[in-house]
Amino acid sequence: MHTANFVGRTLETWGGATFSAVPTYEVRVERVGWSGAGGAGRVERGGVWGRGLGAGPGAGTLDAAMTAPTTDPTATLGAPREAAVLRIGPHEVWPPVVLAPMAGVTNAVFRDLCRSHGAGLYVSEMIAARGLVERQEKTYSLARFGPGEQPRSIQLYGTNPAVMHDAARQLVTEQGAEHIDLNFGCPVRKVTRHGGGSALPWRRTLFAQVVAAAVKGAGDVPVTVKLRMGIDDDHLTYLDAGPIAETQGAAAVALHARTAQQAYSGKADWSAIARLKAVVHEVPVLGNGDIWVAADALRMVDETGCDGVVVGRGCLGRPWLFRDLAAAFQGEAVDSAPPMAVVAATLRDHARRLAEWHGDHVGVKDIRKHVGWYLQGYPVGPAIRKRLVQADTLDQFEAVLDELDPTTELPPESIGLPRGHQHGPRPVTVPEGFWDDRDSPEPLGAGADAYTSGG
Repeated sequence: MHTANFVGRTLETWGGATFSAVPTYEVRVERVGWSGAGGAGRVERGGVWGRGLGAGPGAGTLDAAMTAPTTDPTATLGAPREAAVLRIGPHEVWPPVVLAPMAGVTNAVFRDLCRSHGAGLYVSEMIAARGLVERQEKTYSLARFGPGEQPRSIQLYGTNPAVMHDAARQLVTEQGAEHIDLNFGCPVRKVTRHGGGSALPWRRTLFAQVVAAAVKGAGDVPVTVKLRMGIDDDHLTYLDAGPIAETQGAAAVALHARTAQQAYSGKADWSAIARLKAVVHEVPVLGNGDIWVAADALRMVDETGCDGVVVGRGCLGRPWLFRDLAAAFQGEAVDSAPPMAVVAATLRDHARRLAEWHGDHVGVKDIRKHVGWYLQGYPVGPAIRKRLVQADTLDQFEAVLDELDPTTELPPESIGLPRGHQHGPRPVTVPEGFWDDRDSPEPLGAGADAYTSGG
């Protein structure tokens, strides 16, 4: 028998390999199945108890007769030479890790789930400034924060300075926002064709006005800016936009090191992050793009000198990445390949949280998009995957989860593979005459501000 402490992010041993358990989750692994303690509920034969995940400390045991990992996916990493506490206005963020806003993903449930694995700054999905000011029901629904969520962080999209000012003020005074991020990185056609998102920084004067208006509307609450490198290789904007945002009062600047034309294809150009860091002097610069495992974050900080990292697609189906990141920035051993027992337990917990937040019907529908991400790379057949995404109730979903073999492991070659959408490259559509005058202060057309929150 192998015994290990399952408290917090203490490391466990399994057949000679080391891995991290779900934080503060007590579990006993037996040859006949899994059972857990720390709350109510027990699932026999191949099931993973998940209610109250993270509720109680204790000890875990593993029958040595169970299949043990054939490789050791852990690595001991030294802390990057420039790693320090990330300061965004009054907020001190350690480790210097930010969850990237992702439409339809980073709702209050997902943020809380990720936060349970490791500290950081967790930003809500993007909402439309126009929708907030006009008090659209969908926008207000997306702007909800979880109980006790701090700091309350949310991303705002807009192109009209007056609307952005009023929306930022509303977020602070009515929603209790404690950090606002501005989206100038969205590459989707329905946004760029009106001049918004990643296209807007091309219009330098208007961009400056939008940032300044949001900063003023937010008052003492810090406002940050998320950029891409530009529209395409012939229309790069980030080296202008970063200093402009800093001058207009932004508390930090983040760069997704791809152009809008690239969308999510190819490799992020981390050298652009270093170049941005060289021209933004007074506020933190954050890097984003191709952080799939914790070692990538350390390498980005080391290679670029950035003050922190923004993690997006890398955490899809892997909220424990934030535990790995916390460990990595402390120079500790990390593991990005938990056994199916941990994956299924986390997926079950995620589904239950969504059902509680949205109601059973909507919650079960919402978890479907996450199934493929959680199971990515694991040898789980198409039949069981299909049944998971076709489940109509939480009970049906959990019954299928119970059929997963808790000893299934992630093949070593699957560790660190890209996940999430990877479409691109593709031409970027902008409004007629958009290239003519970069310094025109004229607002964009009404369509640019008509983006619907949540996509």
